[in-house]
Amino acid sequence: MDRFVFFGGKGGVGKTTVSSAYALKCANAGQRTLVVSTDPAHSTSDVFDQQFGDDPAAVDGHENLWAMEIDPDEEVERHMRDIRRRMTEQVSPAIVNEIDRQIELAHRTPGAYEAALFDRFIEVMRTAEEYDRVVFDTSPTGGTLRLLALPEFLSEWIERLVRKRAKSVDLFEKAAIGDKEARRKIDEDPLIAHLEGRKEKFEFAGRTLREESAFFLVLNPDELSVRETERAVAEMAEQDLAVEGFVVNRVTPAPDEDDRGRGGRYLRDRVATERERIARVHEDFDEPVVAEIESRVREVKGDLLAEVAAELDVDTGAASPEV
Repeated sequence: MDRFVFFGGKGGVGKTTVSSAYALKCANAGQRTLVVSTDPAHSTSDVFDQQFGDDPAAVDGHENLWAMEIDPDEEVERHMRDIRRRMTEQVSPAIVNEIDRQIELAHRTPGAYEAALFDRFIEVMRTAEEYDRVVFDTSPTGGTLRLLALPEFLSEWIERLVRKRAKSVDLFEKAAIGDKEARRKIDEDPLIAHLEGRKEKFEFAGRTLREESAFFLVLNPDELSVRETERAVAEMAEQDLAVEGFVVNRVTPAPDEDDRGRGGRYLRDRVATERERIARVHEDFDEPVVAEIESRVREVKGDLLAEVAAELDVDTGAASPEV
């Protein structure tokens, strides 16, 4: 099993529950496991009845399991502060105010959110050596796919910026004939160094996502969710990312055969409709359905989380016991 495992899907399908259950399954199999959430509602804390923050913390009552919750808004703020600091170091004081204004405008764009989160994803992947498995409870499908599309796009963009910056510094060096300090600029230019660092970071991300990561999509047995999943599979294929399987969550349990009341009739009709959609998923996609998880009458945590973990037919990567 790949070291990094992502559970994606549209908002509200139950990604946090499924990712937490899989993390628990891996931990119970002896794998040192970290579950990472970017859900602004901090649902992972609700699942384990324990408050988590930006740094990994051991999950109470479970060996080999750690959790962390990345605050998307805080990541955007941190990202912008870093940009502001670096830009003010590179420009003259006369245009600092204009730089601040442009950064504030950029702060409000949707891309800022994805870029900041993606930086944090990379940081987690690069510093997770102590864990056997890192499970990501990702953002909704559209945002996740934009994150995954960034490495190749930004790598090419940064290469063009580096070439232009190098040409600019080279012209400045030639204009400063006899100035040894100016001739050293091309090797010491901090902006080029920063861009090269960003390029290397995104190349690492693209390589890791394609070679060391597994992707599962969580969906509910409703029409919108199935269509969203179909789009997600196609879009991920465009990024050379393969979906390993589907988790169908919140499946309605069938009523007892002798229940002929209004509730029983409603449930039978609902179950029949859901079964048709689940059959479509089995028939229309090449990827397997690794679990069909029924709805529970109470929140999935504690013993119910362990039940869901047992229903997930997803490899934990743990070695088989010797006979």
